[in-house]
Amino acid sequence: MARSHSDASQRPTSGPAADITAPQPRSVAQETLVRFGIRSWALVGVLLLAVAAFFVMGQLRVVVVPLILALFPAAVLMPLNHWLQRHRLPPAAAAAILLIGTFAMVSGLISLLAPTVAAELDGLATSAQEGYEQVAAFLAEGPFGLEPILVEDLIERARAGLGQGDTNIGQRVFGVAGAVAEGLTGLVFGLFALFFYLKDGERIAGWLRDLFPRRVRGDVAAMSSRSWDTVGGYIRGQLFVAFIDAMFIGIGLFALRVPLAFPLAVLVFFGGLFPIVGAFASGTLAVLVALATQGVTKALIVLALVLLVQQIEGNLLQPIVLGKATALHPLAVIGSLTAGGLTLGILGAFLAVPVAASVARSVGYIREQRGAG
Repeated sequence: MARSHSDASQRPTSGPAADITAPQPRSVAQETLVRFGIRSWALVGVLLLAVAAFFVMGQLRVVVVPLILALFPAAVLMPLNHWLQRHRLPPAAAAAILLIGTFAMVSGLISLLAPTVAAELDGLATSAQEGYEQVAAFLAEGPFGLEPILVEDLIERARAGLGQGDTNIGQRVFGVAGAVAEGLTGLVFGLFALFFYLKDGERIAGWLRDLFPRRVRGDVAAMSSRSWDTVGGYIRGQLFVAFIDAMFIGIGLFALRVPLAFPLAVLVFFGGLFPIVGAFASGTLAVLVALATQGVTKALIVLALVLLVQQIEGNLLQPIVLGKATALHPLAVIGSLTAGGLTLGILGAFLAVPVAASVARSVGYIREQRGAG
């Protein structure tokens, strides 16, 4: 036993024994794979939450959709609401004045513009169709030799599809009545929501902020403030830019004596509310009408006018009025318009870009905080 103990004491040691139970350090590739997996599962979770949110919105759309949509006019009107309150007007009175004034202004504009535009819609559609036929004939018979798109065939298919439901007229009538009732209910509820957003906006924002953990409330407040300012500023700025576009293009059409100049200017205004896509569509319509009624020379002049106004808008007006904070890549704009249009139709397409701009600003805030940290 003594010799064994002596041999053991003389045996060389190579250092402390390795602990096989300790976790081994990961390689760079493993760390990258783990981070990718975490982000992928996080993305899956976000998508599942989005699907669940859309499902809930679909089931409760009469309540949820007006609540969401009322946020946008509230964001536009909030600076004026604050101005009225600074001049010692009670919050309820300021909200009521803005609500009634906005409703009266929109109703008045519709009552003034609708009869004039509606009276000339048939002529506008006819002129646009004639202009399209001239372009199609040039493409088919000119040097290009292209097969034109048969719009008439698409129209006939749409009419045939509508005609298939003649046997279910009763169901269609009840469906229309239900849609009208749902729309009126949503409108009334949205007006009430807008009133309370203007009256108690800061209290509502504080209540929502307190739902988050205390450690992130400051970040939530900063991101929501940026998003709110972005949405309001974007819609106000886009309305102004669309008005300038419509004014200058309308003046140009009147000067060139292009028929239907007023309804074309109105369409240019509404088209200007949908960046890129709307301006392209309304400008194309103006060129087609000029081609059908005034010939190729006037159509080329109108095309040059539309391109000039759009260049001034994109390179001068938008950077000044909207600022770089709301600037989006054209691909992001088109993607947002498509997603909004598929989700909520024309209204969704109108609201999609300011929502995308507010999300971009929130992401920018997160990056700033990470860089500062």
